[in-house]
Amino acid sequence: MGYLLKGFREAFGLMLHLNPELLGIIVLSLTVSCTALLIATAFGLPLGALVGLKRFPAKGVVISAINSFMGLPPVVAGLFIYLMLSRSGPFGFMGLLYTPSAMIIAQTVLAFPIITALCHSAIVSVDPVIRQASATLGATPLQVTAAVIREARYGIMSGVMAAFGRVIAEVGAILIVGGNIAGYTRVMTTTIALETDKGNFELAIALGIVLLALSLLLNLGLHVIQRKGMRGAGG
Repeated sequence: MGYLLKGFREAFGLMLHLNPELLGIIVLSLTVSCTALLIATAFGLPLGALVGLKRFPAKGVVISAINSFMGLPPVVAGLFIYLMLSRSGPFGFMGLLYTPSAMIIAQTVLAFPIITALCHSAIVSVDPVIRQASATLGATPLQVTAAVIREARYGIMSGVMAAFGRVIAEVGAILIVGGNIAGYTRVMTTTIALETDKGNFELAIALGIVLLALSLLLNLGLHVIQRKGMRGAGG
């Protein structure tokens, strides 16, 4: 019990004194995850809107594939990305393996189907009257799409936040493609795993507290967004 109390005491000391190693790991984690989230949203939102608003052959197959990839095991994603980026892989010449860029690619792959699927779900849940009214008033297809997305904004925001929660807590894929290199590719989750194995609990506990705080903030944000969406639907 004493070592546990000592670990928490030292962990709070690291946080209060803004330990450079701790801050560097947190900044890298947030940079990688936020960059991956932006890329995944830039591609996932248009695809979710396209699948939700357009009719095309094999649409059901596409929806099933997107939903299936939501549960893609991170280690499997990491394995395939590793094979693609390794020296013998098709993209090995780019030298991305064991870099933050490889970690961003891995997290983008994990976030993309989540954002696409949840954006699609939010968009198809919009009352069809919105589309019909916009078209009747002479709106262009792009304007109709914008109106639907605006109506589905709370569901879309919830999807983006859910994807962020998935990637910020991910360890398997980024450990495989990032290598957990100190000062370069070591992020919060991989550091917690490494430091716990080494018995250095103070840094692991400090990062665990940060991750827990982020989780609580995400859940609070999702709750607020969902309440606004429910009030908007009721109004």
